[in-house]
Amino acid sequence: MRNIYSFGAKKTKRNFTVYDLLNSKGKLKLTQVNSNTAYEAEAANKVGIDLLICSFKNIDTVRSKAPNTFLTAAVPFTDFCTKDDILKIAMKSLEKGADAIYTARSPHVVEHLSKECVPVMAHLGLVPRKSTWIGGIRATGKTSSEAFKLYQDFKDMENAGAFSVEAEVIAEETLKEISTRTKLVTVSLGSGNGGDVNYLFMEDICGENKNKPRHAISYGNINILKEEIYKERIKALKKFDTEARTDTFAKRNNIVKIDKTELKKFVEMLK
Repeated sequence: MRNIYSFGAKKTKRNFTVYDLLNSKGKLKLTQVNSNTAYEAEAANKVGIDLLICSFKNIDTVRSKAPNTFLTAAVPFTDFCTKDDILKIAMKSLEKGADAIYTARSPHVVEHLSKECVPVMAHLGLVPRKSTWIGGIRATGKTSSEAFKLYQDFKDMENAGAFSVEAEVIAEETLKEISTRTKLVTVSLGSGNGGDVNYLFMEDICGENKNKPRHAISYGNINILKEEIYKERIKALKKFDTEARTDTFAKRNNIVKIDKTELKKFVEMLK
């Protein structure tokens, strides 16, 4: 654990600093998952996941259960339109306890943030919100020309001051070649083993989705448990609906009783 002062000027500890992550590039293979509830954060922290990412709205919740894990706060693509809007929410997020900011915006926005020492994770490859520019939801970097364009994009983000990049659904070999040629900490989401960090969504890891994307790997099957819980819920509701229509619904241990003498007095008062 590193002793640090957070951006909110609080003395605390972190498992990794930005400095550590940059210096671990090519030496360590790290893990990252998304976490937006206290329950998820506690589980990830207990396991020892290296890096967490959450919505900027859930920083307090995640920090309550993962106080020392390197945490990136995701700033939505369209919620904060101007560079100054993004800078403002970035500073607020860092003050709350985030260690870095994720944005899928342009190098111009990244540069605006990095000039104020905001650690920025960019997003390249398949960026779902920008998928109209590449013809839809698909893998990237499968041709030499597209791979070279990606390399240029990586270098642009690096030159803009990003320290990290989410590399989504890029051909494995392409990411591997790019990763060795950039200082950016490459976070592979569906881009094979060519990155510095392997990242998956918690719901995919735990098997919560019926239809997971091709790149997702499930190590659990929570969806089966959810289906069982749903069946049990329906069963319980049916029993309630049937019994609650009768005068014998509430049982003795569910009922508050009045003393017979007091009841008699009450009835007399009603006359």
